[in-house]
Amino acid sequence: MTTLQLKIPPPVYFLLFAGGMWLLAQHVPLLNLIPKPWNYSGILIAILTLLADLTSLRAFFKARTTVNPLHPQRTLHLVTSGLYRYTRNPMYLGLLVILLGWALYLGALTPFLLLPAFVWVITRMQILPEEAILQAKFGKTYSDYQQRVPRWL
Repeated sequence: MTTLQLKIPPPVYFLLFAGGMWLLAQHVPLLNLIPKPWNYSGILIAILTLLADLTSLRAFFKARTTVNPLHPQRTLHLVTSGLYRYTRNPMYLGLLVILLGWALYLGALTPFLLLPAFVWVITRMQILPEEAILQAKFGKTYSDYQQRVPRWL
């Protein structure tokens, strides 16, 4: 594990990438892909995705386990219901889709270039360390879950 893994909350990464996307759209727009008013569809996508993220969060509260991404070792129960039947990381996927909505709203090509970087950073800094901890804690149950459900989609 690197020094920064599980040290920076995922919403901080989200905000950093959202800010970087805005800076790129303002200073290096390259190509205006989505003109007004069509760019407002990005806001709708972001709002709907936020609602989906809240249902994933609710699943953690319902299972009475930690929602703190900095301390996955405190997990008491493996959540595999709801959106967790389709992706092992619906909240991180939700952050990605909200960033996609933000890129649509910004309208330029350059913000889209940061989306793969966000996936890489979240996977390396958050998901892989979480998976190692969950594997150690839940063993075969978690391995079976990994085989059934993809990491992202």
